[in-house]
Amino acid sequence: MIEKVKKTSNKVKEERKEGEPSAAFKGASWAALLIGVAAYIIGLFNAAMELNEKGYYFAVLIFGLYAAISLQKAVRDKEDGIPVTGIYYGISWFALIVAVSLMAIGLYNAGSIILSEKGFYAMAFVLSLFASVAVQKNIRDTQAARERE
Repeated sequence: MIEKVKKTSNKVKEERKEGEPSAAFKGASWAALLIGVAAYIIGLFNAAMELNEKGYYFAVLIFGLYAAISLQKAVRDKEDGIPVTGIYYGISWFALIVAVSLMAIGLYNAGSIILSEKGFYAMAFVLSLFASVAVQKNIRDTQAARERE
């Protein structure tokens, strides 16, 4: 299939394929993921807490990112008619719930962290999880749009 090209002034612009996210949305998703993860990690690096506590919050972030992406993939596969076992689908939901619960319980019980820092970690965590799902969706939509050529 020949790709459509639109000329505007002296620039040549490639048109998006049907179903492909816009470059702006892809960029915003990646920026949100990088900003969320970087802010969270910089906050941990600068935090006045024990190294094992920093390790706990870092592990919860990585676990949460993986769980969110895994759940997004399982949900999308089911909607696209790709077989997903019930056990994998259930474990994906369970893992995300555990990751969010571990973050909430950890922050609730953290006596050495002031309330504003707790809010910062919670928001950076949620931003990172949401952005990881958006990035995964964009990657999958872009790949699907290019395969339809």
